[in-house]
Amino acid sequence: MNPAPRLSERSERWWRAFEVAFWLGTTVVNTAANSITVWMAQRRAGDDLAVWRPFVWEASSNGMLLLLVPVVAWYTRRFPFHWDTWRRHLPWHLLASVVFSLVHVLGMVALRELAYAVQGQSYDFGNWPRELLYEYLKDVRSYALFVAIIEGYRFVRRRLQGEVRILDVPDEGPPLESVERPERFLVRKLGREFLVAAKDVEWLQASGNYVNLRVRGHDYPLRSTLAGIEEKLDPARFARIHRSYMVNLDQIASIEPLDTGDARVHLKDKTVLPCSRRYRDLLRSSVGAAG
Repeated sequence: MNPAPRLSERSERWWRAFEVAFWLGTTVVNTAANSITVWMAQRRAGDDLAVWRPFVWEASSNGMLLLLVPVVAWYTRRFPFHWDTWRRHLPWHLLASVVFSLVHVLGMVALRELAYAVQGQSYDFGNWPRELLYEYLKDVRSYALFVAIIEGYRFVRRRLQGEVRILDVPDEGPPLESVERPERFLVRKLGREFLVAAKDVEWLQASGNYVNLRVRGHDYPLRSTLAGIEEKLDPARFARIHRSYMVNLDQIASIEPLDTGDARVHLKDKTVLPCSRRYRDLLRSSVGAAG
């Protein structure tokens, strides 16, 4: 059995389908529109350009950009470009934009050479230093646009999904509860705020710079590391079971040992979480103590 997903399967499939449709649709529309525009411009200039050439130019370029989208998505998880991180991560993104452009150009040229060879012709990219600079000036804008779209999309998803934070010390007066070991979390969703009891958190999963808190079938992202939130949760109630997972001990139905030394943790709602061998014995003792 697979580890439990971060979101409900239906919701995750919908979002994934939307992402794929968006990037594929954008690529197809841009390729078709740019190919027709280039062909018409060349014909109006008196150049009897074969139709397949502008299509190859645009398809090779946009196709390579499409292949780079998952890489940029992964990279922005490693170096998120947020208001509180952009100064620290800007140099890394500038470096990434250079690599992005080089991969784009090399792949694009290889695809064009292959397409031209099929037609019995040869493709000439031109003066490499000059053309690389020219392509980079375009690609750095494409890279910035990709980052903006990906980060903006994630921002909207978090707002629709709901985002959680630990209760802070109030501006005036003593805190309502310990901020070192909170009993409740504040959830913001679509402009509304509500409190979630820590005991209602069923399990937690690390996701880049966020930790997803699973509460009654919903996932709420918290800007933190799993190690950071582990320090704040009651060890008598929550246990680390994997480098990416923590679980509410009250939610455990059974622990299934595996021949590899790892284990599967079965929860009362039929969710199955992975437990690595590093944490298996600790989990057994924690469950025994909790019982």
